[in-house]
Order: sequence, then structure tokens, then C-alpha cells
Amino acid sequence: WLTIQGRKMGHSPDSPSVSAPAGTTALPLIPHRIAGTPWPNWAVTAGAFASGVLLISGLLCAVCCCCRCHRKKPRDKEAVGLGSAQGTTTTHLVQPDVESLQSSPAAAQQWGRLQLSLEYDFGRQEIRVGLRQAADLRPGGTVDPYARLRVSTQAGHRHETKVHRGTLCPVFDETCCFHVPQAELPRATLQVQLFHFRRFSGHEPLGELRLPLGTVDLQHVLEHWYPLGPPAATEPEQVGELCSLRYVPGSGRLTVVVLEARGLRPGLAEPYVKVQLMLNQRKWKKRKTVGKKGTAAPYFNEAFTFLVPFSQVQNVDLVLTIWDRGPQLRAEAVGKVHLGARASGQPLQHWADMLAHARQPVVQWHPLRPVMEVDQALALQPRLRLPLPRLG
Repeated sequence: WLTIQGRKMGHSPDSPSVSAPAGTTALPLIPHRIAGTPWPNWAVTAGAFASGVLLISGLLCAVCCCCRCHRKKPRDKEAVGLGSAQGTTTTHLVQPDVESLQSSPAAAQQWGRLQLSLEYDFGRQEIRVGLRQAADLRPGGTVDPYARLRVSTQAGHRHETKVHRGTLCPVFDETCCFHVPQAELPRATLQVQLFHFRRFSGHEPLGELRLPLGTVDLQHVLEHWYPLGPPAATEPEQVGELCSLRYVPGSGRLTVVVLEARGLRPGLAEPYVKVQLMLNQRKWKKRKTVGKKGTAAPYFNEAFTFLVPFSQVQNVDLVLTIWDRGPQLRAEAVGKVHLGARASGQPLQHWADMLAHARQPVVQWHPLRPVMEVDQALALQPRLRLPLPRLG
């Protein structure tokens, strides 16, 4: 090979060269290789320099990777203090999150938990209750929960939330106020009841909270999680009424079907139902059913249709009142049901379901409320009773 290479470069075969030792193969010298390449010398020098830079960079990368792997070696639990974390760590949060409570097995209650905020307005003499949310109401299936709030010193005044479908952890985010004079706070108790909503039968109690307001510091706004207890022996549902609502937006027809009533007090002479429609807090239209004599569970099944334009349907209040004709031909109101956009609880849910399912009848039971309570919610002025003329 050297002889051929020498001929190519113009050397004679007899020119002096370095001879290889006996028994070995002769290799070409580097200067001869460089001289024999067709590239210029500067190109060969640049290539060699680039190769050296790449080689050095590769070595540096390998050294850095080894150092990083050595630094990321996991530490022992004793070094970071994880071995003594169980049973000794205490939280300093003012209010724990729902996730932290759910993850703790000791925090799981049989009846669930309820988050409330309490604020007392000393100027207005009223307590503002913020019902935030509930968690872990009942294991083993979903429910349709809603809450009912009342204060022991305010008989006949209560607040119902809307129904939340298919959940064990409803988020209410509703606020209600109860007028409680400061002198009555030590003996007042806040009662929160949670129920599973059933459209055609009695509602199932899920849990209950009784919070004595005299034991709560109302100087500041308080927000805490409270464990729910077992529901108390529920009193029988006072009185109720079954009605059907149907609204057709195209024609503006609102159809109210009064089906029946149940649980009325015994001794009513002739109960009947008056259906009253109000627009912008003013009496607008009214109808009434026929009377049913001598029964505490009258069956009416009468339908009434009102023309309500779609632009006014959110400004309408529907009031169903059960009246009784006494022996002296003087009617007495037994109870009322208020439905519409300004209602709350189950009546508001019924109204929303009617609008969501247009052209379809939606049937639901409603408990009767005290007459004065509904009138206060409607901001209606009671009529003045005129004295009856004396005969003779």
C-alpha cells in the first residue's frame, strides 16, 4: 500500500522510507494521509477541531448526569421527619377544607356534616344564617336533598332551600334571616333538617342539626363544619295539597289542576280551594273549586287556565288557599301554598320544573304554610274586616 501511495504522490519506489518491523503490517504516516486527501488543509483542521469539541461536550454531559443521579437519591424517612408524622401533626387552619375532612376516616360521620356561617346584626336584631354545603349525607346511594331551617323562638317562620338532584354532597349557598331579639338569643336554638325529596310521598329525613345560639359567640362572623345527628321523631306533616302545573309558552296558557288535599284537621264543614294569580304583587285573577262537605281529605280534580304572556311569567305569583265554610257562612283560611319565581324551597322547584318541561304537566305535593307567613312573603296588606250589621 505504501508503494502505491508513493507512486501517486510522485515518489520513486526506491525513495527512502521508514520500514516496518518484521512480522508487522506497515501503516501510513499521518502527514502522508493529510497530504493524500483531496480536501484543503484548513477543512481538515476545522473538522478535527469540531470533533474534539463534540467529544469534550459528551464527556461533560455524562459527568453532569452522574452527579444529578447521585443528588436525587431518596432520603431516609427519618431524615425528613416522616416517620413521626402520624398522630402528632396538628392543623392550624381556621376552617378545614372539604377534601381534608373527607380523607380522614375519623371525620366521617354516620349522618354527614353541614357547613354553616352565622352572623348577628345587632342593629336589626336578626341573625343571618348562611347554609353553605353538606357532605357524606348517607352512604349507599344518591338522594335528592334539601334543607329546612327554623329558629325555636320564631314559630311559623322557616326557610327551605331548593332541591339538589342525585348527590350526597349538595352545595346550597343560600342565606336566610330570622328576627331574634338579643334578649332571646340565650334560649333560641337553630334547627336545620335535611330531607330526601319525594314528589308523590312523604319526604325522608336524612339528618338534623340543633345549635343553641346561646353557646355561640356571635360577635364575629363564624363559619364551621358541624356534624349532623340522627333526625328527631318527626311530627306528622301538617296539611298538604297536590296540584299540577302546565305552561305553554307559545300560547301563554298556564293550567293549574287542583287534585286533592290531605291531612286537614278534622271538623271542617266544607273545604274548598281558591286559586289566585298575582302580577307584580297585585291581585290579578282568581278561581275557586267547589266545596267538599265533611271530609279531611277532599278530592277536587279541577283545572283552571290563565292567560299569562311569556314576558310576564317571571312576575307572576300563584297562591293556592284552602278555605272552609263555617256554620255561620263565614269562610276561614286554613293554609296557603305560594308558587312562582319569588317563592322558595319546593314551590320554587316546582315552578322551575314547569318552565323547564314546557307543555308537560308537572305534579307535586306541597305542605300548607301559615296564612300570615305567606302574606308577609308576598308583601300583601291584610284586608280590613268590616263589622257585620246588627239585625233588629
